[in-house]
Amino acid sequence: MIKSMTAYARCQTPVEGGEISLELRSLNTRFLEQNLKMPEEWRPLEIDIRARIAHYLKRGKLEVYLRFQRDSMTGQQLELNEVLVQQLFSLSDKIQQTGKEVAPLRMVDILRWQGVVAERERNLAEHNDVVMALFDTALTELVESRCREGEKLKVLILERCNTIATLVEKVRESSPAIRDNIHARLVQRLTEVEIKGDPYRLEQELVLQLHKLDVDEELDRMQCHLKEVTDVMERDEAIGRRLDFLMQELNREANTLGSKAANIDLSGAAVDIKVLIEQMREQVQNIE
Repeated sequence: MIKSMTAYARCQTPVEGGEISLELRSLNTRFLEQNLKMPEEWRPLEIDIRARIAHYLKRGKLEVYLRFQRDSMTGQQLELNEVLVQQLFSLSDKIQQTGKEVAPLRMVDILRWQGVVAERERNLAEHNDVVMALFDTALTELVESRCREGEKLKVLILERCNTIATLVEKVRESSPAIRDNIHARLVQRLTEVEIKGDPYRLEQELVLQLHKLDVDEELDRMQCHLKEVTDVMERDEAIGRRLDFLMQELNREANTLGSKAANIDLSGAAVDIKVLIEQMREQVQNIE
């Protein structure tokens, strides 16, 4: 099945104290590139995550955004440094024992003291299994999205292949009449410059000139390449590079066809074929 390299997937799951969300953005590129953005607490999972991605994807640039969103209803998880509080009270008692006039230590003063209250450290590592399961879900959705887009590309490419095949057949059907016309013109031209008493040399020159303008080989190769394009698109594997190569081969034959064009109709057909091939190449660049 054809897969596009452009796709998007997002999923999330609730956990204790908040929500884990995963966002995947896939773009086209020659190889598999992974750009991971995540909390540092999950960095130890990076090797496993990259391996999991490579299992699902063969090509494409993948932007990964893994986030933890704290539950707004839960609020910050704060911890009290009880040891520091005891030390502050102890120091306050000692000051009071000196007999000096000092205000007693208030609770608000203690809470403002640096280090007395701190945010509890997140233990995101306890959600590692959830994270890996989330990647499986998101990557499955991404591949499904790629397949849907790939089917659209397949339809567009096959339409253009069929149009090119029709043009090739029209050129082939008109070739005998074109050759006869060229033959007549060459005979007239050569008889004007060649020695009329040397028919063998005249025949040789006719054969040479007609061979230079013959396009049957180009048409045959183009038909073979078109058939291979349709065959390749039925394979259940990464086919983007193979299709790109076939587009280059088709373009080469179209260029040769254009250079051999002996009349305006053949030249126009060659231009139309090249335009269609270029359109296919643009679509192929997005296929895995």
